[in-house]
Amino acid sequence: MAENESVRGDSEAPVAWVTGSGGARVGRAVATHLASHGYRIALHARFSLDEATAAAERFTKASLPCMVTNGDVSDWSAMSHAVDAIFNRWGRLDVVIHCAAIWDWKSLEETTANDVRWHLEINTLGSFAVAKSAGLRMVRQPSGGAIVLIGDWAVARPYPDFSAYFAGKGAIETIVRSMAVELATRNPAVRVNGILPGPVLLDATITAEAAEKIRQSSLLQKHGQPEHVATAARFLAEHEFITGVCLPVDGGRTIWAGNDTDRIAHPSYLRSES
Repeated sequence: MAENESVRGDSEAPVAWVTGSGGARVGRAVATHLASHGYRIALHARFSLDEATAAAERFTKASLPCMVTNGDVSDWSAMSHAVDAIFNRWGRLDVVIHCAAIWDWKSLEETTANDVRWHLEINTLGSFAVAKSAGLRMVRQPSGGAIVLIGDWAVARPYPDFSAYFAGKGAIETIVRSMAVELATRNPAVRVNGILPGPVLLDATITAEAAEKIRQSSLLQKHGQPEHVATAARFLAEHEFITGVCLPVDGGRTIWAGNDTDRIAHPSYLRSES
């Protein structure tokens, strides 16, 4: 860690803003990973502001420069003010990892227009607002910057009871490509990419049996971890020749649904069963 430690506290150290990092979930794992690699961190929370403040204190005590921003990600003014606060503190913003999101599930019969609006407001509009607010400031920096938005692998292979959530997350890939073009045509040093995670943080109520089924449904036969998203985010943030790409971090779920599921529609399989 000696190389990273020489960067910490330096006014030239890169600055990363990680939305949705107040609670101890994926966003916090991303922030912790980036901090350990020499980034100054701007945490973000809306409802978990006390948790974010406590986390920032722990970062600071460990000589990891940190500040806290807050606000509804779908509120364009709030996101613009958050970006202003980062620039006022450190004079730069190099990386944004947008982890803030909501998700809820209901049967299609129970899903209302308000359910869909809620997911579109936070997951779609929020991603756009964060990317726009940060990106238009990054284009004014000679060094540019990198933005990483978080989508969902299952948009490619959706399952029942999450129709409102998938509607909100489905636009992320388009936002990534559009913002990559919009911002790089203003400053070619600005890049925008996305991550499409599989299950990386299982709910505490999931039984051991269900967790094992989730593991077995991965082509790599592993449970995803928040750290898998964190390392992918840093890779995309630091790779200077990748933009407009959405990277699945899903253990192969997007391309594999299980041998029996895939083979059953193949003519030779059907003949062998007859």
